[in-house]
Amino acid sequence: MMKSTVTYIGDMAFAFEEEKVLILFGTQAPAELRDISVIHEPVEVDRGALASASRLVVGQNEYEILSVGTEAMKNLAELGHLSIYFTDPPAEILPGSVYVKPFELPKVSIGTLIEIR
Repeated sequence: MMKSTVTYIGDMAFAFEEEKVLILFGTQAPAELRDISVIHEPVEVDRGALASASRLVVGQNEYEILSVGTEAMKNLAELGHLSIYFTDPPAEILPGSVYVKPFELPKVSIGTLIEIR
């Protein structure tokens, strides 16, 4: 299981709404990426959480994890980085990405809890 809390939302974090992607970064995100990211602070981290997970919970919204990129858990554990796509996964997914359904972006605000179960 992994739990974190949203601490900052970049001005352009929802600029990718049409592509149905949400970009997460930990608090150590580089300045040039903070504007497009949802910054979160881990509360609880299990380094294997994403590999065995079946659910992503963002606030009151629950999603089924469809596909996980080969570098997604490493990126999440080391950088707090995860690109979450709310679409069907393509044949080849990007290494740091996760695909979930339903295909609706969640409402995110400061204090929103993010969990991987």
